[in-house]
Amino acid sequence: MAIEVVMPKLGATMEEGTIVSWLVPVGGVVEEGDPLAEIQTDKIVMEIEAETTGVLLKVVSEAGETVKVHDVIAYMGDEGESVEGLKSVPTITSEMPEVDGNQTATKEMVEAISIANGDKIRRTPAARKLAEEHHLNLREITGTGSLGRIHKADVEQYLQQHTTRITPLAKKIADDQRIDYNQINGTGSHGKIRKEDLVSTPTVNKKVTDVANKRVPFKGMRKVIADRISESAYSAPHVTLISEIDMTNCVALRQDLLPVIEKVEGLRVSFNEILLKATAFTLKQNPSINISLDDKEIIYHSTINIGMAVAVPDGLVVPVLRDVDTKGLATLTSEAKSIGKKAREGKLSPDDMQGSTFTVSNLGMYAVDGFTPIINSPNAAILGVGRIQKKAVVVNDELAIRSMMSLSLSFDHRIIDGAPAAAFLTDLKDVLENPFKLMI
Repeated sequence: MAIEVVMPKLGATMEEGTIVSWLVPVGGVVEEGDPLAEIQTDKIVMEIEAETTGVLLKVVSEAGETVKVHDVIAYMGDEGESVEGLKSVPTITSEMPEVDGNQTATKEMVEAISIANGDKIRRTPAARKLAEEHHLNLREITGTGSLGRIHKADVEQYLQQHTTRITPLAKKIADDQRIDYNQINGTGSHGKIRKEDLVSTPTVNKKVTDVANKRVPFKGMRKVIADRISESAYSAPHVTLISEIDMTNCVALRQDLLPVIEKVEGLRVSFNEILLKATAFTLKQNPSINISLDDKEIIYHSTINIGMAVAVPDGLVVPVLRDVDTKGLATLTSEAKSIGKKAREGKLSPDDMQGSTFTVSNLGMYAVDGFTPIINSPNAAILGVGRIQKKAVVVNDELAIRSMMSLSLSFDHRIIDGAPAAAFLTDLKDVLENPFKLMI
């Protein structure tokens, strides 16, 4: 008997979801736990898994359709099982990869994912996972399986043939801007690609031209982000305070902590984690900033959960780090890098996105001196972080070279006055310029 596949409820507030793509064609065989479809909520895109082993008999809702929670979107069952009397099938089969008449092939699970130009790629789950881990474009890999399906071994062979040396910062920038760095000649040690190589390469300029000629429907995550930013900008009167911070002592602190934390966690602490720790420390001293506004009440939070803005392909997400004030820098480094990786790989759960009490948006890895961020509602304030750069400044009436950074605090003036906001920013400046206070 055919089993209904329904639109899952992926969050407490979710009422409907949009089917991004079916990962299995009608007639394809799946095992329990295999990826079945990609679903977009108002916050994230998630894969749903098959709850049973069988054949995907019918697809009721095609890619692009928005469906209410618990409504039927497909049917699964045994091969050859009658689908008479089930809800009619829309045009989804015309968008899925063709399955040839070979009986063996029809029994295979033929997986497909949508890519930007609308083509389909067949690949096994293991191949897709490995490709995602290494940020590979599957279109560049030749599959040796049936119907050109890409296996894990194909990805491994591709990796052996395309080993590219690149600095962590350059790789992050390339990933964020979706730059194919395999085509770039590095100018660093032994040909390692540096961030300067990304800026100067003609490949980047070509991508800008390509993007300028592309038209993309204004929907999905982009539309949700636009609606929320507009709502925040137009409903909450923003005031932004800016302060310049002397980060020289923080630079020295990070240099001392690098080998220590790397030994404990196997990870390199970044300025972002030091900023998150300092922000949580300062919020604890200034509880009037760690607040939210609903329709009728101002909520003073007893916990300090910081939303960390992360750029992802086609959008921006804000996963949440919880109880940041209670955690050491080693733990915070591990958690921040882990949830940032999940965000970039599109693997955040609804719980990862909920419960922030304050947000930090860090653009310090770019050539950005400062900016005025828009509040991530219902938070009442957001911190914008610019880059650290050496400047000539006056210290004790003498000219000195110091590592300077700009911070901007945007706050909702309906519930936060200028003086407490200024006090918070002053305290944060004091902690960052004297980071030993984090140990008290």
